[in-house]
Amino acid sequence: MRLTRVHVDAPLHPGSDLALPDAASAHLGRVLRLGVGDACVLFNGDGHDYAARIVALGKRELRVAIDSAAALTNESPLRMTLLQGIARGEKMDLILQKATELGVTEIRPLSSQRSEVKLDAARAEKRLAHWRSVVVSACEQSGRARVPQVLPPQTLAAALTELPGGGLRLILDPAGDLAFSTLAIAPDAAVRLAVGPEGGWSPLDREQLQAAGFQGLRLGPRILRTETAGLAAIAALQAGFGDLG
Repeated sequence: MRLTRVHVDAPLHPGSDLALPDAASAHLGRVLRLGVGDACVLFNGDGHDYAARIVALGKRELRVAIDSAAALTNESPLRMTLLQGIARGEKMDLILQKATELGVTEIRPLSSQRSEVKLDAARAEKRLAHWRSVVVSACEQSGRARVPQVLPPQTLAAALTELPGGGLRLILDPAGDLAFSTLAIAPDAAVRLAVGPEGGWSPLDREQLQAAGFQGLRLGPRILRTETAGLAAIAALQAGFGDLG
């Protein structure tokens, strides 16, 4: 039987016990109705799963004892960064969730000339907290013990300035010079994949991306929506050069 995995934003050590945060306590105690003696798995993003058991359960507190730690080796050898044009509501949640399941290591939400979603500072902060919770939930479900980093929303120009050097830089483009059949990627390569918003990249966006070293990659003969294109490309990259083979 597969044990419930719960993310805890705190140091974890075998032999210790701790009170779980409210959200985790509510999920285990009220939603799943686990009781004293029941087992669960904790993780905090350090690459380990921690086997634990509930030792105390009250109205306001659920305490667990950590019995052991196990290092997980299910991270992709490809180090993929997704530069994603911000999409509306549930579409963005879907992109974040599935990209996490598929093994990306970093997600950079972007606004560009044709972005339909406009976020002021207060809304951006709330959306970032929500997006990070979506990614954590995807890690809980998919078995990942390292949580992909979700950076604060920024403009395309700012993201390209701050993007670390090196790595293969790809932009999906039906007229691109590259195709999956001609790609050659080292097993531990860093890949930066840029996917436009619902309105697509503008000519200025494309100029900025090309100036930053991004090359056009043909994904196929059909035009895909933003919530499909990046996920299809990530899956293809993982199948060809990562761990979905």
